[in-house]
Amino acid sequence: MNRIETPVTRLLGTDLPIVQAGMSWASSSSALPLAVSSAGGLGVVAAGPMRLPDLERTLAEMAAGTDRPWAVNLPLYRAGADEVIEALLAHRPPVLIASQGGPRRYLARFHDAGTRCLHVVAGVEHARKAADAGVDALVVVGAEAGGHPPPAMVTTQVLVRAVTRAVPEVPVIASGGIADGAGLAAILALGAGAAQFGTRFLASTEASVHPAYKQAVVSAGVDSTRTVGRGLGVVRALDNDFTGRMLDLETSGAEESVRRKAFQDGTLKDAALHGNLTEGKLEAGQSAGLVDSVLPAAEIVHRIVDEYRTARMNLPAVT
Repeated sequence: MNRIETPVTRLLGTDLPIVQAGMSWASSSSALPLAVSSAGGLGVVAAGPMRLPDLERTLAEMAAGTDRPWAVNLPLYRAGADEVIEALLAHRPPVLIASQGGPRRYLARFHDAGTRCLHVVAGVEHARKAADAGVDALVVVGAEAGGHPPPAMVTTQVLVRAVTRAVPEVPVIASGGIADGAGLAAILALGAGAAQFGTRFLASTEASVHPAYKQAVVSAGVDSTRTVGRGLGVVRALDNDFTGRMLDLETSGAEESVRRKAFQDGTLKDAALHGNLTEGKLEAGQSAGLVDSVLPAAEIVHRIVDEYRTARMNLPAVT
């Protein structure tokens, strides 16, 4: 069994510093998280869009399907978040990854239940606040990330380094622009203890999204994504009719009500479940340009480890 030991792997009990991002619809089921956790990484169930009965069933499948650590990602702004919190406390997932809200809302209760609590941050100030609140680790998201990048659009390399310098006592998981083992090596060199891979696992056999969505990721280049939704909750997505229309509205100074309607008309669900490549939100990171195939999740994990080993060997020594 391959092992790469870091502060994050010691905290979570995983073999590898590889975290699969909680991606709405793509990992809103047990298939992908189970595959990643079983391969030595941390699989993450995306609770954001899930109805409570579906989440309850998936939590039971995770508990029965692996004895390795796994996590649930919960956006705290979602409708019915308090009910979801109660359900999670009943099932006691090994790890909780919370986002879009303050950690004091949930931290003490999950710690009492024995759950490790990670919090998603997009800036140094929020990292300090989460650290002061007592979170176990931070997920630091940079501008290259798919879905919701940080408002200030600071790159992963700069932001991760800034956070590890600001709160060196808290383990960090870096997210955004990381798709292979070379990226993992770079992130660990910056002081992070693990990397979160989203877009790479979006193009996996087990990801619960339409095959057309996966192929769109594989076909993308590093410059194929756009950020749209200024003032509405910025998203990074593959360029299509939806992003083109939003950019036209933003550059022409359209009223917020007009932009909001256009922004809400395009949905991630339409892209993920129905394969609507023209009008849906095809959320993906810039690392889509580094993804060239759809593979089983376990194979992705193994390849990342092999690439990491090669990257380390190729680093020049100090003489």
